[in-house]
Amino acid sequence: MDTSLFFPALLTGIFCYLGAIETPWLFGMSGGFYIVGRPLVAGLLVGLAFGDIKSGILCGLAVQAVFIANLSTGGATNSEITYAAYGGIGLAMATTKNPAIAVTLAILIGQTFGLIFYNGRMALYSFWNARAEKAADQADTRGITLNHLVYPQITTFILRAVPVFLAIFYGKGLVNWLINSIPEIITHIIQVLGGVLPALGIALLMGIVIKNKTHLIFFMAGFVLLSFAKLSMIAIVFIAALVAYMYYFASSNKGTGNGESETKEATESAVNTDDEYEDDDLF
Repeated sequence: MDTSLFFPALLTGIFCYLGAIETPWLFGMSGGFYIVGRPLVAGLLVGLAFGDIKSGILCGLAVQAVFIANLSTGGATNSEITYAAYGGIGLAMATTKNPAIAVTLAILIGQTFGLIFYNGRMALYSFWNARAEKAADQADTRGITLNHLVYPQITTFILRAVPVFLAIFYGKGLVNWLINSIPEIITHIIQVLGGVLPALGIALLMGIVIKNKTHLIFFMAGFVLLSFAKLSMIAIVFIAALVAYMYYFASSNKGTGNGESETKEATESAVNTDDEYEDDDLF
């Protein structure tokens, strides 16, 4: 057992708790779930915990790309992103520091253990909620505070920080054993698939964002500028902002060159529907 993993694993578990959707300590969901709970930020924080920021960010980038189009409908989700981020990146940082391995572990943890603990947390919250309602009926202020605030946060900490800590602290040997035991061709396949999954995440995001196929032109232009022209991301952001403004300006002023004639035609084409639904027999 590697005792040097104790503090990095502990910090990773605490970060996983702070990134929970129900954690109030970082300005609620704004600073918790939507910032600390994102894989990219998780990569930075885990990198800081392990003393290797570069590897942590690279793992975070890969995992973020996979889950960039992850959607939750109500309380249902297909993968628990916070468990996936901190569990997958933490285990990868404790072993190979390979982004492809981080992606594979993140998906495995997020869609199995993460969902189990996520649904278990909701079941336990129902129990605390029933107790809080009973305390409210009895005007028990202390009972309301304990069952609505204190006990649920303790439950969340136990179900998030503790499993992630144990997985990293005790799981390093298992992951290393699996990587060293399986044939090299299998390891290569895992790395290849892990590299493809971020591209799949970007494709899913494009499917959500791009409503008009002609907008793919802008995507391809940005890809060419980044890959072949070797422009920096900052330069591409400024170019994209300029193009977006020009596109919006052209779209909002499209067809306004005819001036009064178009206004006149639109006025003449208006239909008076005041008597459309009137029935003489009713009056």
